[in-house]
Amino acid sequence: MQLQGVIDTAVAEVGQVLLGKDVQIRLALCCLFARGHLLIEDLPGMGKTTLSHALAQVLGLSWKRVQFTSDLLPADILGVSVYDRNDASFSFHPGPIFTQLLLADEINRTTPRTQSALLEAMAEGQVTVEGETRALPDPFFVIATQNPTHQSGTYPLPESQLDRFLMRLELGYPHPQAEREMLQRAQSSVNSGKALVQRIDRTQLDTIRSTIGQVHASDNLLDYLQRLVAYTR
Repeated sequence: MQLQGVIDTAVAEVGQVLLGKDVQIRLALCCLFARGHLLIEDLPGMGKTTLSHALAQVLGLSWKRVQFTSDLLPADILGVSVYDRNDASFSFHPGPIFTQLLLADEINRTTPRTQSALLEAMAEGQVTVEGETRALPDPFFVIATQNPTHQSGTYPLPESQLDRFLMRLELGYPHPQAEREMLQRAQSSVNSGKALVQRIDRTQLDTIRSTIGQVHASDNLLDYLQRLVAYTR
């Protein structure tokens, strides 16, 4: 199957649990393929967690979720060294950041100090804990969700953190047809807790990501992009 067909199949698979959001699913996949990270800002209950978990299943990636709260510490994300009395030495216990797809849920409900724990990981694919640098799995993809900034108990993300995200999007409310189907499923318990099928394996994922680097951009397109960047500075 050609790469386009593989991607279409993956979108359709995720679309079984995230109804009527094919555009957002494709954007999330594009973000992963381009080696970026994704920020989703929306109200609770729009399917942000569902999207991240479904992508992990369809791509065959390990998945972990961190619920960001005001009392969360950097060590809760990165990991910590624990003293072992039997060996009289410290052993490192990796945190949830050591995964391929990390859901940073409600990232703007924690303090800037804890938000900064993700900076090195998202930019360089590694973390430095207690003076030692440790590589993260490849691929490493962060999907962060945040509540609208006008809600109470939120900390606006600093520019350095926003710069780590390639895309920022909203899921929005489902269209009437999708909403009706969700109501019918809830009544009949259809697809309740359904496990999705992996549609893209590691070899195909690596091929897609390497192919992106071979895409030719014309001089006119590059000129247009430069003008956009200049106007938004």
